[in-house]
Amino acid sequence: QVQLVESGGGLVQAGGSLRLSCAASGRIYSSHFMGWFRQAPGKEREFVAGIRWGVGNTYYRDSVKGRFTISRGKAENTVALQMNNLKPEDTGVYYCGLNRGGYSTMYSSYNEWGQGTQVTVSS
Repeated sequence: QVQLVESGGGLVQAGGSLRLSCAASGRIYSSHFMGWFRQAPGKEREFVAGIRWGVGNTYYRDSVKGRFTISRGKAENTVALQMNNLKPEDTGVYYCGLNRGGYSTMYSSYNEWGQGTQVTVSS
């Protein structure tokens, strides 16, 4: 099994930027799908962005499209989420997930999860 560790969260004012990283303890295979989810207090975990590892296809929820970019990280077996023009509604705990079954926006489909990193956007 692969262990995932997120980093890069923090406190930022609206309009600012953060770059999140997710490091996997093992290899991420071409057939796998890596996703970023977030969860605000009292709300369900929601899909933010994802990438089909092998071919690099990317997917975003409408509210972050044009502001967030998911990509492979600089190190092997890492995935990054560049977040620009952050808004208060982006606040939440951001989780990295691995889905061996391919593309999915449903959190229950994912096989592995990190512990999350807090992102707080102040107005």
